[in-house]
Amino acid sequence: MHDCRNHKACIDTALKEAKDICKDKELRFTEIREFILRMVWENHKPTKAYELLDKIPSMDYSPQPPTVYRALDFLLNNGFIHKINSLNAFVGCSHPLKHSECYFMICRNCDEIKECCDDKITNVIRQTLDSNQFSHKNIAIEISGNCHECSEGQ
Repeated sequence: MHDCRNHKACIDTALKEAKDICKDKELRFTEIREFILRMVWENHKPTKAYELLDKIPSMDYSPQPPTVYRALDFLLNNGFIHKINSLNAFVGCSHPLKHSECYFMICRNCDEIKECCDDKITNVIRQTLDSNQFSHKNIAIEISGNCHECSEGQ
């Protein structure tokens, strides 16, 4: 389902963008934040916090939940990752700081997630929110189903 042709390039690009954004915003992109971002980008499937926790012992950090959650909060708040609420898991953001309105197609079979953005959908949602005088923090829609590759095999 994913458009990635060279996964190492995906990871390298995500890390470089995060470093550049942190430098521009004068934020600290610490070793643990970089490590967690790399682990989230390890594949295009959702990653749970406790899966990340299991990988920390390879570093000189305490493998405690707050260590992982603080890094995830930093990455979320700065647009480097997204939380997939229905799975309580995280995926990398392929275009940090571009916008906060996304929708995600989640394949129930292969577990891959594709991030999509569509101004038409966002505009309709915003009009609905405005007409209901609803103040929102962000817009994220999760659509569960089967990707084309998995549907063909059925």
